[in-house]
Amino acid sequence: MTLRFSPTAWAKLLYFRDRSHNEVGGFGISAPDDLLYVTEFITVKQEVSCVSVKFDDEAVGKFFDEQVDLGRKPEQFARIWLHSHPGDSPEPSSTDQETFARVFGSCQWAVMAIVAQDSSTYARLSFNVGPGGQILIPTEVDYSRDFGPSDHECWDVEYEIDVRATDWQNTLSQPKKEEPATTALAAPGLPNDFLDRFEQMDPVQRQLVLDELAERPELWNQESEVAFL
Repeated sequence: MTLRFSPTAWAKLLYFRDRSHNEVGGFGISAPDDLLYVTEFITVKQEVSCVSVKFDDEAVGKFFDEQVDLGRKPEQFARIWLHSHPGDSPEPSSTDQETFARVFGSCQWAVMAIVAQDSSTYARLSFNVGPGGQILIPTEVDYSRDFGPSDHECWDVEYEIDVRATDWQNTLSQPKKEEPATTALAAPGLPNDFLDRFEQMDPVQRQLVLDELAERPELWNQESEVAFL
């Protein structure tokens, strides 16, 4: 089993990846007769940073409705989660793992696929029926079928509408739901789990964070009065 992309879908995914140093995500639209063949990459409204992607729930619901109106079945538009990493490591973070399990764990099957800045890839096919199971699968660009041209003008419009960049420290500083909000004040400026999440980043992502810290000493200076709730 191989996750295959039409040249157009692959080109669009890389084009969105290269628009910034942030992650970007979306859904793979697959052919009705070949569910692991991605014919389109479509985004929804999302907030992104160099370490995260967060889809807007209302936008996802609207996307699902639109796909149904087009006559597509859920297995064609809601089973393949695609996103990029700004560094050279496509390995999923702990947040990626948790999101995949939480959002796609009730599907009969689903794929999490990640492309890194150097175009290395990670793809995992998960089965959630019967005994269940997961398997890593390769990815490739399939030139054997007809495919359309690239359309940078339309892609630029889609990116500007759907993708909103946020500061990475804001995504890290959100307190976990099960913890009191006051625990976020334990260390000024940085969230309690910052070191754990920092260790999970690839080298390029770490450097982006270190550069930001160098320019924003109030985030780590213990004498600072700045704290994020």
